Amino acid sequence: MIEDANAIIRNADPVSQTPEPGMIRQVMAHNEKIMLVRHFFEADWVGARHSHPHDQLVYVVKGALRLDVGGHIFDVHAGDSFVVDGGVEHQASALAASEVLDVFTPIREDYRPQ
Repeated sequence: MIEDANAIIRNADPVSQTPEPGMIRQVMAHNEKIMLVRHFFEADWVGARHSHPHDQLVYVVKGALRLDVGGHIFDVHAGDSFVVDGGVEHQASALAASEVLDVFTPIREDYRPQ
């Protein structure tokens, strides 16, 4: 899956990043208030536990993830969506190769293309 994602990103949008092994991030449409970000995760990827002040809306396009959001552990699959409120510590791991759309408000300045 991840090899296909690399080809799609190279062809669709040069604004992509590999912030950590097993993850590809594609910054998509955004303005000063809201940002759409596409993420691809390899199977067995485990993200760092973190928090940020941004509200985050997540939609799972493909695959499956396990989440720990504020101590509440749950699994999501293609077609599922959820919200992580700003300031809440969370962590994700990929149970299968996955594609996710994230919407952040306000925008993630740290994701903004340079």
